[in-house]
Amino acid sequence: MRESLPEDEVTARIEAALYSAGRPLTVDELIRASGTNSKEKTVKVLADLVRKAKSAFKAIEIAQLEDGSYVFQLKPSYAPLVKRFAQRPMIPASAQKTLTYIAYEQPVTSKRLVQIRGSQVYQHVKELEQMQFIEHETLGRLKVYRTTKKFQEYFGITDINSMKSKLVAEANKESPKPAPQPEKS
Repeated sequence: MRESLPEDEVTARIEAALYSAGRPLTVDELIRASGTNSKEKTVKVLADLVRKAKSAFKAIEIAQLEDGSYVFQLKPSYAPLVKRFAQRPMIPASAQKTLTYIAYEQPVTSKRLVQIRGSQVYQHVKELEQMQFIEHETLGRLKVYRTTKKFQEYFGITDINSMKSKLVAEANKESPKPAPQPEKS
C-alpha cells in the first residue's frame, strides 16, 4: 500500500499540475497528479487552493469550469491588458479568426473557408491541424473541417452549441445597434 504523502506535498503536486498543464484538468487527472488515491482529499485540497488563490492573487485564479474540471488561468477581465505584454500568442490572430469561424460553422468545407477567409486560410488550417485544434475528413475533392476534443479541452468548452450561443451573444454585444430610422411619410 502507498505511504500517505504529507498534505503540503499533495498541495504542491496539484499546484504544479494546474500551473504546467496549460489546459483544464479533470478531478481524476488531479487525483493522479496528487499522488493520492483519494477523491475526497484531492477535492478538499482543490477547494483550499481556490480559496487561497482568491485571497492571494488579484489577476489570476483557479477556476472550476462547468464540466467540473479545474484550470489555473488569468482572470478574463485582465486579458486585454496582458495582450500587450505577451511574447507571442500561441495562435496568430488571423489563424484565431479562422479557428473561430470553423468552431462556429462546423462542419465547414474548405471551399467555404476560402470564400470567407481568403487563400491564406490554407496556412491557418495547416497550423491549426498541427496544433490538433481541428481535423478534417475528405469528401470527394472537398475537405470538411471541425474542431477536435483537444480544442474543447484547451478552451474549456463542454458543449459546442452553448459555445455558439455565447459567440453570438458576444458578437451582438460588441457590434453597435443601428440607430432607428425615421418612418417615411
